[in-house]
Amino acid sequence: MSIITVSRGSYSRGKEVAEKVGERLGYQVLSREVILEASKEFNVSEIKLVRAIHDAPSILDRIGYKKDKYIAFVRSAILQHFRKDNVVYCGLAGHFFAKDIPHVLKVRIIADLDERIRGEVEREGISRKEALRIIKDDDKERRKWSKHLYGIDTWDPSLYDIVIHIRKMTTSDAVDVVCNTVALNTFETTPESQQAMEDLYIAAEVKATLMDMKPDVDVVASNGIVQVHTAALLIEGEGLSRDIEAIAKSVEGVTEVMVGVKPKDLVD
Repeated sequence: MSIITVSRGSYSRGKEVAEKVGERLGYQVLSREVILEASKEFNVSEIKLVRAIHDAPSILDRIGYKKDKYIAFVRSAILQHFRKDNVVYCGLAGHFFAKDIPHVLKVRIIADLDERIRGEVEREGISRKEALRIIKDDDKERRKWSKHLYGIDTWDPSLYDIVIHIRKMTTSDAVDVVCNTVALNTFETTPESQQAMEDLYIAAEVKATLMDMKPDVDVVASNGIVQVHTAALLIEGEGLSRDIEAIAKSVEGVTEVMVGVKPKDLVD
């Protein structure tokens, strides 16, 4: 039992690999449906959530809500699935949100530019020049998004456990590699790693639930005990602390809440 995240460049066959891996292993395959779930749960339009997770900062800054709010919603929705295990997630943010969880196999799928262009021309019936422009623009926006949000380049191979180049290797070969790798003991879910995932999910859910009231909160969870830190606590006092505690305790799995000031504000 494990989790697999598949990151890919546009038109690089990564979605095909993810679907075939899920079919072979009997794992649930997730992608766009996570956005739909987050949209419904937090009453935010799907189009804004899609833009928040896929578009570059310049576009995010023009939509009605803050970028961090949407990212919090999507993180919570993704981790809710991850805590169930046996999942293949094919999308931009999965490996970021669970980067420190041992039983998550992080995969990057890449393909030659010529092959990507050829596929886009066939799918869309456009010229080679137009296909090249679309692919380059899409790659640029994806890289800008990840650098702006996390200071990380999605093309950095060190972010992944394996990087597979679809060229000499076929998509079938890639499926074999992923399935054989995730079967290693290294990626087996343990009680400790499952608890780490549960803690990550609870922290994400608490943060998403608090976003309308206090979007600047930092949240950490450990075995049901949640620590919430905010910069405004010194100014707004005990009333804010009680409100935060009440909202955080409404999240399933939370047994205790501690509210405090962000460490940097103590230094100031």
